[in-house]
Amino acid sequence: MATRTVTIASSVGLHARPAALFVEAASASGLDVEIAKPGEDPVDATSILGVMALGARHGEEVVLTADGDGADETLDSLVALLSRDLDAE
Repeated sequence: MATRTVTIASSVGLHARPAALFVEAASASGLDVEIAKPGEDPVDATSILGVMALGARHGEEVVLTADGDGADETLDSLVALLSRDLDAE
């Protein structure tokens, strides 16, 4: 299982548009991807409700995990996505 930690760059955190873009990218991978705040239970990264319920804010860290072929590449692309201010784009 591959794991990455990333700091949320979007100014509103993982809410609305940034969450939708993240969920879309996680879903497109076809892998089992989870996201969590450190020390909390993970949620399915392909669930918009689960991702928004995390309440991850700007500047907070989240932990991504994925399992399967291409997990490292998938997580690298998701880290790159969350490292950008998606609200400013």
